[in-house]
Amino acid sequence: MGTLLKCYKPLFSIRFSSFPNSLHSVQLRTHSFNNPKRRNPIRRCFSSLSPSSRPLINGTTLDKMDGNRQPGSPSSEMWLHNTMSKKKELFKPKVEDKVGMYVCGVTAYDLSHIGHARVYVTFDVLYRYLKHLGYEVCYVRNFTDVDDKIIARANELAEDPISLSRRYCDEFIQDMEHLQCLPPSVEPRVSDHMPHIIDMIKQIVDNGYAYRVEGDVFFSVENFPEYGQLSGRKLEDNRAGERVAVDSRKRNPADFALWKSAKEGEPFWESPWGPGRPGWHIECSAMSAAYLGYSFDIHGGGMDLVFPHHENEIAQSCAACKQSNVSYWIHNGFVTVDSEKMSKSLGNFFTIREVINLYHPLALRLFLMGTHYRYPINYSDVLLESASERIFYIYQTLHDCENVLSQHDKGLQESIPPETLNVINKFHNDFSTSMSDDLHTPVVLAALSDPLKTINDLLHTRKGKKQATRIESVAALEKIIRNVLSVLGLMPTSYSEALQQLREMALKRAKLTEDKILQKIEERSEARKNKDYKKSDAIRKDLAVVGIALMDSPDGTSWRPAIPLPLQEQQVAAT
Repeated sequence: MGTLLKCYKPLFSIRFSSFPNSLHSVQLRTHSFNNPKRRNPIRRCFSSLSPSSRPLINGTTLDKMDGNRQPGSPSSEMWLHNTMSKKKELFKPKVEDKVGMYVCGVTAYDLSHIGHARVYVTFDVLYRYLKHLGYEVCYVRNFTDVDDKIIARANELAEDPISLSRRYCDEFIQDMEHLQCLPPSVEPRVSDHMPHIIDMIKQIVDNGYAYRVEGDVFFSVENFPEYGQLSGRKLEDNRAGERVAVDSRKRNPADFALWKSAKEGEPFWESPWGPGRPGWHIECSAMSAAYLGYSFDIHGGGMDLVFPHHENEIAQSCAACKQSNVSYWIHNGFVTVDSEKMSKSLGNFFTIREVINLYHPLALRLFLMGTHYRYPINYSDVLLESASERIFYIYQTLHDCENVLSQHDKGLQESIPPETLNVINKFHNDFSTSMSDDLHTPVVLAALSDPLKTINDLLHTRKGKKQATRIESVAALEKIIRNVLSVLGLMPTSYSEALQQLREMALKRAKLTEDKILQKIEERSEARKNKDYKKSDAIRKDLAVVGIALMDSPDGTSWRPAIPLPLQEQQVAAT
C-alpha cells in the first residue's frame, strides 16, 4: 500500500508562531488551481491569546494560581469525549504543545441556520479554550463549494454554481463574525483543491480500495474491514436509500462515490477517469491531509456527520495511507424544533440572520452554550428570551463596574479582602474544572452568578458601599469575569454599545419605540401621584407582557428588557 506521506505532505509547511503570548502570525500561501482570478485571502495560524486575556489578580495571573504555568506551555489537563471510543479521554496532542484541528464546514448554497451556528460556536469555544491553555492551534475549516445541492440550487436560480457558492460562503463568514467566532487558520475550498482530491482518489484506486464504473469511481467498503468503526454500524445495516445513494452499478449498496462523471449543465474537471467532479466525502479527506497531514489531533462536526460522512472519511484516508489517524473525533448534538432535528430538508429551520434580526448575536451564542455541546438543545423563544435577559444583566453589571472604576483609576490598593478572593478563586476553579471536563460551558455560565452578585452588592447595597477595599474588589471581580467572557467568546466590543443594541432589539420584539415607553412611564408616575394604583399596575403589566420591565429607584423609573410575561408563565408551568 502506498502512503499518504508520499503524495500528501501537508500542502503548506505549517509553522506555529514562536510568540505564544502575542497575536504575531505566520502567513500561509494558498494556491488557486482552477480560478486564477480568485484572490485568496492571507491565511494565518494564530498563536495563543494575548496576555490581557489572562485574568490578573494582585499582579498575578490566574494561570500561575494553577501552578507556575509557562508561556506557551499548556496549563492543565483536558478531557474530551471521543466518538470513536465512546468515552471521555485525556487530551494529548501528537506534537507537544501544538494542535491540528479540522472541522467540516458548510455546503454553501443557502443562508446558514441555527444548527450550523451550534456546530461552529462549539468548535470556536474549543479553539479558544485550547489557545487559552497555551496550545498553538492550526484550525482548518473547509467550504464545500462543489456539491449536488449547490448545483440544484444554481439551476433553480439560473446562476453559475461556483459563483452562487462563493456568495453564500461570504454570507456564512458574516454570520460567524456576528457570532464572534474567530476565523480559522485556513478556510480551504473544494474548487481550489481538485489536484489533491484527484491524487488521493488515484492512490485509493492503486491501493485496491476503489473501482471504476464507466466514468464514476466508487469506494469498495467490503475491501475495508474496519468500515463502521466510528458509527458502530454493520455493513448489512447500510441499505440503499437510507443515507446511502441508490445505484445498481455498485458492488455493494454501501459503496460510495469518490468521483462522479460529468453530467449536462454541471461543472466538471478533467481526471484520469474522464471529466467529472468529486463525491462529497473525499473532499474533506483530501483537504485535511493537504493542510494537516495524514495524522492529526481533532476532527469535528455535527452528530449527523458520524455516518456516513466521517465513517467514509476514515475509510478513504486509511485506504490512501495506512498510517492515517485522527486521535479525537468530536461531535456536537442537534438543535431541535419540537424534538425533531432542525434541518433544511425538513423545512423546520431558522436562519442565523432571522434570529439575529430580533435577538443580539451574543444572546444567541449564550443560548447555544447554555446546553452541553453533546446534548440536543431545543430551539424556543423562551430560551432565547432568557439568554437575552441574562446577557443584558451580565453587561449591565460590568458596565456599572466600568463607570465606577473610571472614577478610581489611581490609588488602588494591591490587596483585596479574603471574602472577595474566595469568590474569585471559586469562580476560577469552576471555570478551569468545567471547561477542562469536555467543555462544560453550562456550569461556567451558572458559576458567573456569584461574582456578578458580589459586584452588585458592592456597588448598590449599604453594606457593600461601606467596605474599605470595595473598589479593589470590584476591579478584581470585573477582570476575571471579563477574561472568562473573552475565552467563551462573549466579550462585546463595548458594554454600553451591547446594552443599547439589546434594548433596541427588545423594542423591536415588543413593537414599541423608546418614546412610547417613556410616555408610559410618565403616565404611570402621574397615576401613582394620584394614588391610582390600579392604572399604575396595569401600565406595568402591559409593558411586562411584551418584555419590558420597569424598575423604580430613588432616582426615578427606568426600563430594561425582560422575558415577556406570557413566556415567564409558560416557564413556570413547564417546571
